[in-house]
Amino acid sequence: MPKWITRRVERIVHQRMRETPVLLLQGPRTVGKSTLLRTLAERHRAHVVDLDDPAVRDAAVDDPALFVSGPGPVFIDEYQHVPELLDAIKSELNRDGSPGRFVIAGSTRFAALPLVSQSLTGRLHRIELHPFSQGEIDAKHESLIETLFEDPASAVCPAASTTTRDDYVRRVVRGGLPMALAGSDAARDRWFDDYIALCLERDLLEPGRVRQPGALAPLLRRVATQTAQVLNMSRAGDAVGLPATTAADYIRLFEASFLVRLLPAWGRTARVASTARPKAHMVDSGVAARLLRLPPARLGRLEPAALQQFGHLFETFVVGEVLKQASWLEHQPNVGHWRNRDGTEVDLVLENGHDGAIIGVEVKAGTRLRPADRRGLEGLRRLAGDRFMAGVIFHTGPHCSRLDDTGRLIGLPADRLWTPDAFEPIDQSHR
Repeated sequence: MPKWITRRVERIVHQRMRETPVLLLQGPRTVGKSTLLRTLAERHRAHVVDLDDPAVRDAAVDDPALFVSGPGPVFIDEYQHVPELLDAIKSELNRDGSPGRFVIAGSTRFAALPLVSQSLTGRLHRIELHPFSQGEIDAKHESLIETLFEDPASAVCPAASTTTRDDYVRRVVRGGLPMALAGSDAARDRWFDDYIALCLERDLLEPGRVRQPGALAPLLRRVATQTAQVLNMSRAGDAVGLPATTAADYIRLFEASFLVRLLPAWGRTARVASTARPKAHMVDSGVAARLLRLPPARLGRLEPAALQQFGHLFETFVVGEVLKQASWLEHQPNVGHWRNRDGTEVDLVLENGHDGAIIGVEVKAGTRLRPADRRGLEGLRRLAGDRFMAGVIFHTGPHCSRLDDTGRLIGLPADRLWTPDAFEPIDQSHR
């Protein structure tokens, strides 16, 4: 992982260690969990129990209590390889349940271990580590989502963005996984190929959960073609010769392994069966672009197929950046996508976990906004009433804009997410 990048989540981790007995760091492989765990262990003059090491894993299986004993904090990496450790941790906490006893990390969602996940109910706090945000990569302090919840009108600035469409394309294809940030395009492609194979082999095939392993890679590519779209699991399964139920099971495994994010239906959408399906997003836009074999030169073409592909990948990219910033908020928002019976929709809804305030997010890959682009946000505002705090349309154009008289519907260049102070002043001399 590039050593010069500082993670915003590190401060949150230190704070949560003072508040809860067990802290779980979860997220995709190679996202930086192990690096953060080692940093924490060094600060506390402790060592990390690395369960990716087969010898350590075998010893932990034989005597899980030994590996969780001691005053703490105890640091355990890839805990999902020995889930019996969770019961041993529970026994330790029965003797001493003070904050900061354990910090564990894993590449599988905690909820994917139903037989043991109840062991630590009420004693464990989860923090998801996302791929690096664009601001973290560029050493910019991002706070746009926080601003939208507090004072959305102040997010509109008179300066013009200088980010070009080609710049956006390069960022989308690069993504935010640490090891994909350096090196040539060819080296990055090889790394993505190895990364995808590793995730499938280590997190899905190795535990023996899959009866048709040959279908995994084709199904993952098929899901990538549906990124930023309401997911039809039956159609995805048909495309690779899998029954709908099997395809759904495998896609849930992709989600559990942090390859795919299934964005649930939000609010009243969930009451309408025809529109209650989740929206699929690849967790990293760089992985999605590689699965679809879309290098910058191809994705940047101004032709119908490339424009459509860029639109979907750009939405996944922006949604990912928004969710990264949302994960740093003190009160974690509920998230989902919204769509009503007549097809009016909003790409992403954030509902503040404290006071229920709502932000709607739309993503448009074009440079100009049309009145019709606001329709989904206006529908969400009518539904949410006083809880509606802001509706924002992120686009690739240069200018911020207010889209109504209230200042709560706004249009922003997508790079406003990570370059709040880098816009060029607008030249007024010709006016």
